[in-house]
Amino acid sequence: MLHIASDILPPTRLSYTAFRVAFCETWERLTLAEQVADNSTSDDSFGFLTEVPFLKAVPAWVQLDLLAETWQKHLMDGPIRASLVDESILYSVCETTARLVDDQPEIAAEFLSRGPEQIDLPIDHDLATELRSLHLSLPNHGEFLMISHFEDTPPEEANQLKSDFGLDPQRLDELFHVLGLWHSSPGFLDHLEGLLTDKEIQQIRSHRRFQ
Repeated sequence: MLHIASDILPPTRLSYTAFRVAFCETWERLTLAEQVADNSTSDDSFGFLTEVPFLKAVPAWVQLDLLAETWQKHLMDGPIRASLVDESILYSVCETTARLVDDQPEIAAEFLSRGPEQIDLPIDHDLATELRSLHLSLPNHGEFLMISHFEDTPPEEANQLKSDFGLDPQRLDELFHVLGLWHSSPGFLDHLEGLLTDKEIQQIRSHRRFQ
């Protein structure tokens, strides 16, 4: 289970809904973008992780890999200290799924109906509010949202501001590392257990980016 500051986020129907819908929407947009753009998405910024401005350039297939890794941490027994990447992903899946539930509830319902878990939550505005409350109720400080404000600031001034805000440079390095990723990790498909059906995992396995 993810341990965020002084709180623990246990696996629930709500967290499954957030991770599942955000993954499916990003995967669908990835496959559609590749078909339309002749298998090239390198110039496009899309996917659930664009909710965090600093990470909007992370390729969609890398976003899916990062989501899967955080999902597996979320399922593990015992508390696992969440990195800023994990916190970014939790924020992004909640916001992405809440937006889809509000704007296109029929699509969110379809993503859930095909999943490995039977979810009987009403797909309505109340669910969107609960999804946003899921991350808002956690005692994080939103450093992953603040860091984008320092991008155009001279290094010395930026370092001082980070110090003033109590930002941990080592934790911030995790976000910078993500920006340099281009390929999915070897354990990507294994991390999807419990989030996708076996059939869906096999479909992803056959995709050229994950072979």
